[in-house]
Amino acid sequence: MARSRAVAHADPFCPVLDAMAVLQGKWTMQIVHVLMAGPMGFNELARAIGGCNPSTLAQRLDTLVRLDLLARRVESSTPPRTLYSLTAAGAALQPVVAAMERWGRQHLRKDRVQSVRRAARAAKEPRAS
Repeated sequence: MARSRAVAHADPFCPVLDAMAVLQGKWTMQIVHVLMAGPMGFNELARAIGGCNPSTLAQRLDTLVRLDLLARRVESSTPPRTLYSLTAAGAALQPVVAAMERWGRQHLRKDRVQSVRRAARAAKEPRAS
């Protein structure tokens, strides 16, 4: 048993931890969720997810393209339009997103989540002396 642990630690790749690291990136799940409806341009995607500044959105999209979760296609129109869509790997997240949605609806109460978020924001704000 100890031998298998040593072998497991020799390979730093852990599919669960690495998948969580990718998916917990800010805006990542919102982007994936919105693109499940179909391909979108940058501005359309920005409006659909709301609240993400353009440079952060561009970074997230680039990262997701490099991870092969999204495909980026430039249409030759005037002006050129860039469309983002899910790849097969990105589309494979649909049952994961659906399971998270079911779990959230069953086990989370909106008022409690909002209360915890407010408390976290208040804890981050500098206190007046």
